[in-house]
Amino acid sequence: MSAPEEQRAPTQQREQPRRVTTLRLRQMKQQGQKIVCLTAYDALMARIFDEAGVDIILVGDSLGNVFQGHETTIPVTLEEMIYHTKAVVRGVRRAMVVTDMPFMSYQVSVEEAFRNAGRIMKEAGAGAVKLEGGERVVEAVARMTAAGIPVMGHLGLTPQSIHQFGSYRVRGTDPKEAEQILRDAKLLEEAGAFAIVLEKIPAELARKVTESLSIPTIGIGAGVYCDGQVLVYTDLLGLTVDFQPRFVRQYERLYERILQAVSQFADDVRAQRFPSEEESY
Repeated sequence: MSAPEEQRAPTQQREQPRRVTTLRLRQMKQQGQKIVCLTAYDALMARIFDEAGVDIILVGDSLGNVFQGHETTIPVTLEEMIYHTKAVVRGVRRAMVVTDMPFMSYQVSVEEAFRNAGRIMKEAGAGAVKLEGGERVVEAVARMTAAGIPVMGHLGLTPQSIHQFGSYRVRGTDPKEAEQILRDAKLLEEAGAFAIVLEKIPAELARKVTESLSIPTIGIGAGVYCDGQVLVYTDLLGLTVDFQPRFVRQYERLYERILQAVSQFADDVRAQRFPSEEESY
């Protein structure tokens, strides 16, 4: 017979870690402590990254490329971003979850952008939203932040504008474009953005932008002077074999290891080596 309920030892629970907030990120910048950011699209990966100490988990519209198999991020819908954010949030205890606003969810009007950002926060449980662009989105950023929606900006190479750019080349090498990026960064900060992603711009320009702001910058292909760094996790873990840009460091080669493991499983099944007697009932 089991012991009475009151005599049972209480189930040991993990201590709830302190959540990463916009205030904490600003403090990290002030203290010179680098911010770690990775993408995730499901609860399993989100939990692993959260336990590893990642500060920001970005539910990126890069899921269009790595999860759905599209060539660009443009086909991703708002409903898909909400779905994946819900999954990520379930796996996270400490990190801030930031969700990309997909193409055409914020470009039509300020009110539509505000309403869609609200859906991401309310329905998906995100801690913040991210949107691409500078001066053209400042009004929408101000509207969101005034209502209490934390917003992360994104400057430099903005993947949703790839058809306009025509290529994935480095942005901001031209002095005029570099000045515009710097100006856009200041405008986003003034509109209330709590951080800005700087993608594929020269390291010295990223340094200039970072030093001019009181809010953190998160770099991807933007050099070491940013306040933090972000990578798409499939690139970091070597799961992506047909996309290896200069700014990606592969910390593992999981594509090869998974391929080998699954091939071994298939061989064992066909040779009747799996399941063994010990693995049977």
